[in-house]
This record gives sequence, structure tokens and C-alpha cells, in this order.
Amino acid sequence: MPTGVHIRDARQQLFDAAERVLLRDGAAALTSRAVTTEAGVAKGVLHRHFTDFDAFLAELVQDRVRRIGDHSAILRASAGTGTVTGNLTAALTELFDPVAVGIVGLVVFRDELRARLGRGIPVLADAAAMLAGYLTEERAQGRIAADADVDSLALVLIGAGHLLFADRAHRPAAGEVGRVVETVVADVVQRRLL
Repeated sequence: MPTGVHIRDARQQLFDAAERVLLRDGAAALTSRAVTTEAGVAKGVLHRHFTDFDAFLAELVQDRVRRIGDHSAILRASAGTGTVTGNLTAALTELFDPVAVGIVGLVVFRDELRARLGRGIPVLADAAAMLAGYLTEERAQGRIAADADVDSLALVLIGAGHLLFADRAHRPAAGEVGRVVETVVADVVQRRLL
């Protein structure tokens, strides 16, 4: 791209390009050159908006975390509607879209990025908090047992969900995800509401 040409929303353009590279080629292929080439911009564009490539990647991860925050409010609002199993199945399926799974791999793959983020794997941690918040709402409404350990349930659901969706070549069907969710929550969900 010629210099001096205005790029509208360059940050989003770079994030979108990074997601395409991540989906197509995996975390190991995600480099500043790959991102700028995919975006069709000069390499300097990335460095004009971010101090370095790890700062760019940290913002990419934070962008995904913000999306989880948006979904969290929607999931909490669904408490008391539908079924607990159905709501959790839909949430996990939406949460573990191919980009989110790729971002988890990216954080695991890049030590510098993990150090910069400073708190484990944020996408998974925030997703667990989202599910725990939803389960807390369901517990308050009496749809799951009053003594249910919602934090532990959320961790188990995130771990199981990540394992189900980690294979980039095979996306599990809703029925597969639903069976796992039902098994995890079977002891705490009121039977008539499964």
C-alpha cells in the first residue's frame, strides 16, 4: 500500500487480518509480516498503532476478552429461560468459535505474550467467570442446587469445552457438546429442567 493513504480503522483491519492468519495457518504462522501482508498494508502501519508485535497481540487477546464480556451479560439475562443445559451448550458453542480456540493456542504458544498479559490464559479465565456468573443466577432462581459449587462447575465446563473444540479440523455437533454439559451439571440441575 502506498504511503500517505489513509486507512480507515487500521487497528480493526489488522485484528481481522490476524484472525484470518490464525484460522488459516495457526499460531506459529502469526507474525507481523503475515498480518500486514494479509491486511494489505505496509509493515509500518502495525508499528504506528502498537509499540511492538506483542503489544498488538495483547490487544488482539483483550479484544476477544471484551467480546466475552458482551456475551456474559446476554448469558446472565438468559437465566430462568430455556434449560440450563441448553443455555450452557449454546454458550460454549459460541464461546469456542475457531478464532477463540486459535487465540488460546496463541497465548499458550507465545511466552512473551503470556507474560505481558500477566494472568494465565485470559480468554479461558474470563469464559469461566462468565459461566460461573450465569450459574450463580440459575442457583438464585432455584434451577440448580443451592449448594452447587458454580466456580468448579464453570472450570470443568471450560476445560471440557476446550477439549471438545480444540481440534481445528473437527467442530463438535451441538449434541456432542450437550451430552458433555448434561453430564457435568447432572447432579446440580433440577431434573425436570434438563
